[in-house]
Amino acid sequence: MSELFDAVDALLASRAPLPPPAERKRLRSAHGLTIDEVASALQVRRATVSAWESGRTEPRPPERDAYARLLDGLAKLYPADTDTDTETAAPPTETPDPTPATVSAPQADTPAPRTPGTPGTPDGADTRFANGPLAVVDVDETGRALAYCPGGLLLEIPAKSLPSLVEWTLREGRLGQPKLSGPGKDADPLLVLTEAALKRYGLPVALTEEERLAGRIPESHKVVKQLTRAEWKLTKRGFGPWARIYRPATGSERACVQLCIPSWHALDTRHWGSVGQLPPAELARVLGVYASRVMTPRGSTAVTGLELMTALHPPTRASEPDADGKRHSERNPASLGKDPVDCAPCEAPDGHPLLRDLPRFHVRGPGEKLFEEAYDWARPMTDAECTLRHLVGIDVNMAFAAGANGLLVGLGAPTRLRTPAFDPKLPGSWLVDLSHVDLSHVKVAKDKWVELDGGLLPSPFTPKGDRPEGPAWYATPTVAYAVELGYDVAPLEAYVRYENGRYLDGWYNRLRDAHLATMADLGVGADLSPEEFLAAMDGYRGHDPELAVVASAIKATVKGGLGKLRERPRGEGWRPGEPWRALSRPTWRPDIRAAVISRTRINLHRKIVKHASFTGQYPIAVLSDCVVYAADGESPLDFLPYRQGKPLPGGFKLGINPGLVKHEGTQTVLWGEEVRERFDAPDLNLARYIKDGTVTDVDNGE
Repeated sequence: MSELFDAVDALLASRAPLPPPAERKRLRSAHGLTIDEVASALQVRRATVSAWESGRTEPRPPERDAYARLLDGLAKLYPADTDTDTETAAPPTETPDPTPATVSAPQADTPAPRTPGTPGTPDGADTRFANGPLAVVDVDETGRALAYCPGGLLLEIPAKSLPSLVEWTLREGRLGQPKLSGPGKDADPLLVLTEAALKRYGLPVALTEEERLAGRIPESHKVVKQLTRAEWKLTKRGFGPWARIYRPATGSERACVQLCIPSWHALDTRHWGSVGQLPPAELARVLGVYASRVMTPRGSTAVTGLELMTALHPPTRASEPDADGKRHSERNPASLGKDPVDCAPCEAPDGHPLLRDLPRFHVRGPGEKLFEEAYDWARPMTDAECTLRHLVGIDVNMAFAAGANGLLVGLGAPTRLRTPAFDPKLPGSWLVDLSHVDLSHVKVAKDKWVELDGGLLPSPFTPKGDRPEGPAWYATPTVAYAVELGYDVAPLEAYVRYENGRYLDGWYNRLRDAHLATMADLGVGADLSPEEFLAAMDGYRGHDPELAVVASAIKATVKGGLGKLRERPRGEGWRPGEPWRALSRPTWRPDIRAAVISRTRINLHRKIVKHASFTGQYPIAVLSDCVVYAADGESPLDFLPYRQGKPLPGGFKLGINPGLVKHEGTQTVLWGEEVRERFDAPDLNLARYIKDGTVTDVDNGE
């Protein structure tokens, strides 16, 4: 009988109303409990209890039952003052919320609703977007369509068809995100459709092989016809994993809703892991954090990275009033403009229309083609290094973001110069011979030269680390570094951009802040000591695996966004010499991509030289932003020259900020030698495998 009573008590507890968030905090404080103590007792994270007390989320079984029991006991000990705090202490009533969008009777296993735009809306938030930037649309077991919003808000959707869902989103959903820049545009609302939602609205749960290759469902599909009859339009990409449904703007009013369909592989598992398979509320949380810190996703992380540049620097702005008091659209001087510009011939990738007159099988060499890429360099170990025990890899945090910070890039078309004088403040591409730069004798500070073993260092001028053999095209940061090392340069030709600016600074700042905030939530702060940082990074993903995915997506946004600056043809029947779709974008700028990669590679080489000049240690291998050294110990602290907690000025420093380094992985020297011997590759790049030691294929560097 006691077991039956316990079961009944559990049922009562699971449905018992909880006091409002403010009352929960009052009861805890009245008993002198900290958030950490409550979190420990309930076996949840501190942030979870904080969210319950702020109203951002509601507890769910089984924690809800224990939390309700705690609050009930505290309420008996510390009853509310009914004369002064009646509203706060009163339990929720059964009166339906007058807002039609709010769910009136949520199930026990879904977040409790709150009135849109009230307690859960941050102070000063734009009430037009009170329910957040996005919603995950799902259907429960009773057949109700529900919108799960970030912060735990749950809305009921009356729409029975996709056109009516779009209408509801724009009229009642209160979804979207304010613009990131004064001349910019507000972000369109994003709906993420679960498999249950796809079935409800007549869409396939998965694409056929033919549809997957086409990237869309056919225009003859009944749902596409429904949209057409309702006078909605689709972009040229059609109805695919990231569909945009719109009506032409009237004045400043936009009518556009974006769809994300995880089961159609909208969320690339390389960057989002298994996020697409999360329950709706948790999926809304992950995408909501990303949207609030970066921007509402516009497609892949690469597409979003590129769109973020435009959102921060819109191509046009409103002019000053003319004589009649009217304003008109004009070029935003801080932007790339609304029209694409041609790159220089040396900056054009193979197959570009600028190169259509080249012989069919002509291979361009370094004197014809700008080739600024990340490092892929390795060398055999010395006898002394073979006597050490370990190979330790360190990796630069958000290296390409750090390379973009403060970088001057061209905003307009290039100007050709013949026999120019080099100007390190002028973005562009320079044809110059750097083969005379000798890494055994370089300048590391003003009037301070050092002698190094140049044979153990990669050249800073080529991705493979080989010394240049003659004139080649380089971006401005690469040539400037040759001057910094103490050598004269005499360019033979150049394409420079007199209209320039620090276009990527805002982009860097937003992604840096997103990265730091997310890592802080995962327990890795920016002010930790080297030892504390290494300990915090060890297993940080286990603190909150879903939030760790956000951190990975932010990093992918950086690399993917820069990659999009030189997007290549993607099928579409393209032939060499013909234009492809990406060339019509003002953000197709291979020169900007080259400048960022150049600066990133140079930043890394500068640290390598500084480290070598101070310690006499040289890298075994370098791959992009990872550097491998031989050491006696397994930790980076076994070879990084810290003194009283302070790093070598200008060298490698442990930390989570962009440009600082973390531990990538450690293997034994014996492992490295065996791997190279097994594949008969004395120069095999061990940085590629240092993380987990797994080597399955070395063909083509894979």
